[in-house]
Amino acid sequence: MRSPVLKRIRVVISTLVFICFFLLFVDIRSILPANYSDIVLFLQFVPSLLRFHDLGTLAAAGFLIVLLITLFTGRTYCSFFCPLGIGQDLFSRIGGRIRRKFRRYGYKKPFTIIRYSILAITLIFTMIWGIFMLTLLDPYSIFGRFMTYFAKPAVLVLNNFAAGILGKFDVYTLSNIPVKGYPLISYSIPAFFFILVGILSLTKGRLYCNMICPVGTLLGLLSKVSLFRLKFDKKACTRCGRCALGCKSSCIDFLKHDIDVSRCVDCFNCINICNEKAISYGLVNLKKRNHETDESKRKFVAGSIMLMLGLPHISYGQEKKAPKPKKESTVREEKSCPVCPPGGGGIEDFSKDCTACSLCISACPNGVLQPALTQYGLAGMMQPVMDYHKGFCAYNCTVCIDVCPTNALRPMVLEAKKLTQIGKAIFIKDNCIVKTEKTACGACSESCPTKAVHMIPYEGNLVIPEVTDNICIGCGHCENSCPTVPYKAIFVNGNPVHLAARKPENVESEIKTPVDFPF
Repeated sequence: MRSPVLKRIRVVISTLVFICFFLLFVDIRSILPANYSDIVLFLQFVPSLLRFHDLGTLAAAGFLIVLLITLFTGRTYCSFFCPLGIGQDLFSRIGGRIRRKFRRYGYKKPFTIIRYSILAITLIFTMIWGIFMLTLLDPYSIFGRFMTYFAKPAVLVLNNFAAGILGKFDVYTLSNIPVKGYPLISYSIPAFFFILVGILSLTKGRLYCNMICPVGTLLGLLSKVSLFRLKFDKKACTRCGRCALGCKSSCIDFLKHDIDVSRCVDCFNCINICNEKAISYGLVNLKKRNHETDESKRKFVAGSIMLMLGLPHISYGQEKKAPKPKKESTVREEKSCPVCPPGGGGIEDFSKDCTACSLCISACPNGVLQPALTQYGLAGMMQPVMDYHKGFCAYNCTVCIDVCPTNALRPMVLEAKKLTQIGKAIFIKDNCIVKTEKTACGACSESCPTKAVHMIPYEGNLVIPEVTDNICIGCGHCENSCPTVPYKAIFVNGNPVHLAARKPENVESEIKTPVDFPF
């Protein structure tokens, strides 16, 4: 096919896909249906692969469809369905608007050693030490982190600004939503990759895809044996070079009438640019292709696939306020284990499947999920961890479980989640203002949905908290509501492996979801 309609189809589909992903991460009103994330993320290669590895069902095998698409059509995934790839196209277009020379790419030799080395190192690292490196370089996860840490806060700021303007005219269609930040160092990795990918795409087109991205490199290997691809009509070609200047992948050597299909992402810009219609997209000559196929490349592709299949193992709060302490607490919270989200099963099981895409962090209505720094070790950096100083895990909420694309947070009905103990509350009497200031409090007990934290007689008319371990689920309501600073009088220590809690006597919690503060 030589028709410019191919590029129009690509632009329409990629625009719709990008909008779907944008809405997934910036759904500040929580209006999307529960299964929306499953639909949108089905064709994302790494999340689908990890989910399939964990569940073993074809319903989670979207990556197989990506492989089949690549075998038939080449790297159309990178231009049509990859949100980071689509984002790079947007940056490339912006770069062309800034400086015209940024739109003139030209043919460049491939960084063969670098890209295949990164792919091999990523696979080996993943097999031996887990998915940390895969998490860093996975295009979907890079996109997800950018949307969570930068795009969503920007949308919230715009929403609040618009709400303020409309409020002056007594129009309350929009409501103010607080912008919750993360630890400053958490922004370093998303910012680094945003700058890296942004600069490369602004000036060099799809260089990140064809030099660093392990998914792009793997799909590039498969595209070498694809049935449909771009090809030259040598008789019609005048060797004007326009196709090479417009190729974002810098993969067209017009002097030799050669297209490096391992780098071509099927953007179809070359077909649109060529006045002589010398470039077309269609079925290749099978006899010629079979004659030229390198058997070693086939073995490498097959081995890579086998290796990857063996991956290792917003509402207003209530008005009641807790008493404000007059002096600072002095006893540190000695946490021996971080708290990973419900559905994780335990830190080890959770970490091996989580790609740190940050979708759960973005979706969490209470902001309790924060990006891990050193809590899980180096391999778990940027994966979500519970920070009860920032928020608490609402008793009637399973949002993070529902949106997880890799099955790192396994599906769990609400009743099962309510009986899953992700940690245990530990009371530090020497920090409690009931002891230190002889002041009545009870904030932790009043916020506890299971009443694992309850009050017992202390001195005179004062009562003080006590924890019943076997009904505590580690939700963090108590820690979040405790007024003492800088150290809490009650905190949650994580369970390395999640346990089953005993069903509390109170059947229905008074805590509703979502709330910003437990009082």
